[in-house]
Amino acid sequence: MNDLTGFQRDLLCVIAGLDEPHGLKLKDVLEEYYDSEVHHGRLYPNLDTLVEKGLVKKGELDQRTNMYVLTDRGRRELEARREWEDQYIDDLSTEAGTTD
Repeated sequence: MNDLTGFQRDLLCVIAGLDEPHGLKLKDVLEEYYDSEVHHGRLYPNLDTLVEKGLVKKGELDQRTNMYVLTDRGRRELEARREWEDQYIDDLSTEAGTTD
């Protein structure tokens, strides 16, 4: 997981949270999050990288649309990342000295 880009980690999170995630849906969600356009030339090569690393499985939703789902390894990696983050980000609302 530490060799992934932030964009690839975001892709994993979005894939984990959607039913039947396909390229255009992933693109829409990420564009909303980033508040900017996500080009196909960025999206699909990064999805292919996640497939090559064994974190995501690519399948067909229909003859024209691919679907992406986390593999067991992808889910474990995402859970491990979340546990690592939780070590450092406990409950931000109760942190002393936080400002708005």
